[in-house]
Amino acid sequence: MEARSPEGHRKRLRERFNQSVLAAFLDYEIVELLLTLGTPRKDCKPQAKEAIKRFKTLRGVLEAPPEELRKIKGITAHNVFVIKFMQELAREFLKEQVLDKPYCRSSREVFDYLYHSMRDLKKEVFKVMFLDSQNRVIEIEDLFEGTLNASAIYPREIIQSAVKHNAAALIFVHNHPAGNPQPSDNDKRITQDLVFAGNIMQIKVLDHIIIGENRYFSFADAGLIEDYNSDFLSLKEGKRA
Repeated sequence: MEARSPEGHRKRLRERFNQSVLAAFLDYEIVELLLTLGTPRKDCKPQAKEAIKRFKTLRGVLEAPPEELRKIKGITAHNVFVIKFMQELAREFLKEQVLDKPYCRSSREVFDYLYHSMRDLKKEVFKVMFLDSQNRVIEIEDLFEGTLNASAIYPREIIQSAVKHNAAALIFVHNHPAGNPQPSDNDKRITQDLVFAGNIMQIKVLDHIIIGENRYFSFADAGLIEDYNSDFLSLKEGKRA
């Protein structure tokens, strides 16, 4: 009977999606829907539940390495293709959604946009948001991955990228995998160096945001960007004197 057949179950899942989108779905049900796109006439619920059990969340499934997904019995190469395609599609959608829009009116907006893509990263990733004179995002680039230190961040390269993008302002973002977003002394030194470099090239550094577990630290909100700009002006005036 259709009510008990895989096709009947798929039909009900799709009808639920048409009525409520994904808001009413459990993570495993979303994965199940994805798997049905690559698995004709077969029950995908066991594989979906196993995927969530192994990778914990929908995000974990989407970001799982293909070889790890294939270890789940019943998940095929075509299923993996669909999952990875959806992951990349979502990334491109979010990127296009923010580009050329005034998305940098506050540190909270930057955090809301980047948190879900950075919260589960196992290594530190240093991003630069290049903005025009209206604070619209021109481009977002990952410039460094690994333990953040002064020797790994090259202000000259960042400024060269800013000139290439014709950027008027910059926002730096990196994550703390341990979850605590409070800046280290090294974070502060790096940020000061970047603010100084921006002043030299007349490119504004608007903020440096550190993303932790469901919270963030903003150098601008804490008044540190203003302090570093003042320090630069003091040094500049001191040299003139």
